[in-house]
Amino acid sequence: MKTIGLTIGLLLMMLLASFKSAPPADNDFPAYLIYKGEGKKSSFSKMLKDIYDADVIFVGELHDNPISHWIELQVTKALFEHKKDKLVLGAEMFEADNQLIMDEYLQGKISEKNFLNEMRLWKNYETDYKPLVEFSKENGLDFIATNVPRRYASFVFKKGLEGLDSLSDEAKSYMAPLPIDYDPKVKCYKDMLEMGGGHGGENLPKAQALKDATMAHFIMNNLKKDGAFIHFNGAYHSDNQEGIVWWLKKANKDLKIVTISTVLQDDVSELYDSNYDRANYVLVVNSDMTSTH
Repeated sequence: MKTIGLTIGLLLMMLLASFKSAPPADNDFPAYLIYKGEGKKSSFSKMLKDIYDADVIFVGELHDNPISHWIELQVTKALFEHKKDKLVLGAEMFEADNQLIMDEYLQGKISEKNFLNEMRLWKNYETDYKPLVEFSKENGLDFIATNVPRRYASFVFKKGLEGLDSLSDEAKSYMAPLPIDYDPKVKCYKDMLEMGGGHGGENLPKAQALKDATMAHFIMNNLKKDGAFIHFNGAYHSDNQEGIVWWLKKANKDLKIVTISTVLQDDVSELYDSNYDRANYVLVVNSDMTSTH
C-alpha cells in the first residue's frame, strides 16, 4: 500500500510540474494577425469586405512563408464566390512568354507533365502555387503570366533600358510598351539603388522597374469589366503603393486597388511602427513560422 501511495504521489507531482511548465490554458498562440495599415487590428472577414469592391488586389507574399500562400488561396476562393468568372488571377512567378503553355494546360489541351517540364516553374511551385493554378483550372478561370521573361530583366541589368529597342517585335510583346518611363525618384527604386551600395549600378532598379511595368501592363490588359484581378507577388513589388501599384495608377488613377503585405514579427500582438502603412492590410506572421523551402 505504501508503494502504491508513493507511486500516486510521484505521478501527482509530475502532473503538477507539467502544469507549471505548460502555458496557461487561456493563452492563445496565433500564427498570424491581420492589421489595417494604420495599425488597427482587423480580421479576414473585414478585409474581404474591402477586397470585394476592389478592381485589383495585390497579395504581397514572403516567398517561403506558408501563411502567405494559405491566405492567397483563401482570398482567391472568397473572391471567386463573389465574382465568379469575372475573377482573373495573375502572378509574378510566371513569365509572359509562357502564357500559351499556361492557357493550354488550364484548357486541358496539354498534360500536367508537359506543363511542369516547359513552364520554368519556381522550385516551390508544387507546395505554394500549384493550388492556385489548379483552382483556376477547376473553375475555368484565366491565370495570367504577368512577369517579363527573366532574360530581358538580365538584359536591362547589363545594357540598360535603352538596349530593349534592339529586341525583336516578338520579344517586345512580352513586356510593357517601350519606352519604359522609368523614374529614379520613386522611393522603391531609389532605395534599391542605395541598398545595392553601387553594385549593379543604376541598371539594377531599372531591371526591377521593367518587371513592375510589365506586370502592371498585363494586369491592365486582362482586367475584366466589373471584375477583379488578384495578383500574387513578392511584397516588395506592391508595398507602400509603389512598384506595380505605381505603374497601375500611372495607367489609370481611378482604379480601386487593395494591397496586402506579409511581414514577420517576434510579437504579433501589435503592428510594429516600422510596418505601418506598408499596405492597406498587413498580415503579421510569427517570426518563428516554418518555411516552405
